[in-house]
Amino acid sequence: METIDLSPLDLAFLAAYAVVVIVIGVVTARRTHSGEDLFLAGRRLTWVPIGFSLFASNISSTTLIGLAGAAYTWGLAVANYEWMAAPILVLMALVFAPVYLRLRIGTVPEYLEHRFDARVRRYFSALTLFANIVVDTAGTLFAGAVVLTAFVPALDLFTAALLLAAFAAAYTAAGGLAAVVYTDVLQAIMLLIGAVLVTVLAFARLDFDWAGFVAATEPDKLRLFLPLDDPNLPWLGTLIGVPILGFYFWCTNQFIVQRVLGAHDLGHARGGVLLAGLLKLPVLFIMVLPGVMAVQILPPLENGDQVFPALIAELLPAGLSGLILAALAAALMSSIDSTLNSASALLTLDFIKPLRPDLSPRALAWIGRGAIGVFMLLAAFIAPQIGGFEGLFHYLQTALSYLVPPVAAVFLLGIFSRRAGSFSALATLLGGHALSAVLFLLWLAGALTLHFTLVAALLFAAAVAIFLITSRLRPATAPAQALWRPALMQPVPRPVWWRDYRLHAVLVLVLTVAVVWGFL
Repeated sequence: METIDLSPLDLAFLAAYAVVVIVIGVVTARRTHSGEDLFLAGRRLTWVPIGFSLFASNISSTTLIGLAGAAYTWGLAVANYEWMAAPILVLMALVFAPVYLRLRIGTVPEYLEHRFDARVRRYFSALTLFANIVVDTAGTLFAGAVVLTAFVPALDLFTAALLLAAFAAAYTAAGGLAAVVYTDVLQAIMLLIGAVLVTVLAFARLDFDWAGFVAATEPDKLRLFLPLDDPNLPWLGTLIGVPILGFYFWCTNQFIVQRVLGAHDLGHARGGVLLAGLLKLPVLFIMVLPGVMAVQILPPLENGDQVFPALIAELLPAGLSGLILAALAAALMSSIDSTLNSASALLTLDFIKPLRPDLSPRALAWIGRGAIGVFMLLAAFIAPQIGGFEGLFHYLQTALSYLVPPVAAVFLLGIFSRRAGSFSALATLLGGHALSAVLFLLWLAGALTLHFTLVAALLFAAAVAIFLITSRLRPATAPAQALWRPALMQPVPRPVWWRDYRLHAVLVLVLTVAVVWGFL
């Protein structure tokens, strides 16, 4: 990849960003004394930080690097992963957030203990730990390392990944979730500004001629829904596979849901979730479209993951390069710090605390900080291996397609069904992942050519069948707990009409339909 020279002004932007992050880490560290402070920000988070933090934490792992690269390679259809988040976040606000908040849980797997039993909790916690480190953190470190090596060619991928992980781990271990969330607010704002700048400058290079851009672009690259035989994202996979992956990510993934668990109350939790849904809708225009425009701006690139760094080198003058790089660093840090804090919370609260209930809150906090350091090193070792996949985006989505469908079935059916007990949940997770392993081995051997979104749908259907059959064969022997009920739809407390979360949910859905309709 072409290296990018940084001017003194560029370096000043980067230094200013680093100083602000360090200051936030130091300030929040003074209020971080217990495990609840470290992992849940003392349950003091309000809706604006929650919404921006949800957005920023998600963006890094699949956007700017992965999404821009996928858009460069096969077009706008990759944005289906982005707009699909909006209706799923509405589901989170209406169904899952009120149940989670009512139980005052510390981790998402803890919900499964309330709903089923401790065995289901530990199984899902171990699975989530694996996904957080091997998929989420390692994937994000790889994305950051790809960009950092473009600016500092002397670095190899491992060293670059280790430097990024160490910086994120330092302020995360010091200030915990509060440091993560409040740096995320800064990072989300910088990310949006940076993405808009790149989009405007890319469009300016095309003389702001939308008709000319459309005429010079392959038609399939400007469509959201691709033919059924498309190797990148067939339309059927968009409709039945992508929602399953999105549901897992937004409603059950600890590193995302942790912000909701740290909310001051249910009203702030819902408001933050719906704000995140709203922020996901412009991603198609400011983060995916530049990847398509790059086909006409850049010379051919061997690897789509090089697109965003190459656009920075091609379009931005001195000073702005530093601003965009700081925004990119912000996006990367916001995901790395989130996954490290999440993995530490899972290990500490789901495994160590149940074994050692006598540990003090301060001792749990120090154990959590140590876990952050260990996970930092592990993810940094894994990150360079991702280069062997067909791009970052392909790595992330393929891994999730085999891991998460049984989990999605257990959460989605379990929160509504009174009949199902712990036997159904365990049978679904174990049976579903056994089938996942078989299909994954067939895929590695080249015997399975089904698109990964269709694999996700197939595994989800099998998991649903296992759940429903076992709940009839061995129904729950005690009344089911931790279920959703219509009474949880009521605002708490009752707001004036224009602040009603149900109205906001409808608006997010209407805007989602409008965005999709424009690119059918």
